[in-house]
Amino acid sequence: MTLEQIIQFYNEIIKAIAIYTMNTANLFPTLKKLSRADKLKVMQFLITELAKEEEIQLRAGVTYSVISPYNSHEAVYKLGALLEEDKKNNV
Repeated sequence: MTLEQIIQFYNEIIKAIAIYTMNTANLFPTLKKLSRADKLKVMQFLITELAKEEEIQLRAGVTYSVISPYNSHEAVYKLGALLEEDKKNNV
């Protein structure tokens, strides 16, 4: 199976889920029939889909706070102290 065929196959599965209630008991036997390479492609596809769902959606006109170490002298001091401690422990 090519990557395009796998994507088409899974798009069809997504459509089927909308029409029917498909559970893992129905899906797993189909996945088991795939080759190792195709299973890895399916994993990549699913991971990409999960990542898309978790993307932060920013809205226009909304102000968002940004946490940054810029002008954070205390953070610089702590980081420097940690680096010095690590240097002493690893010499």
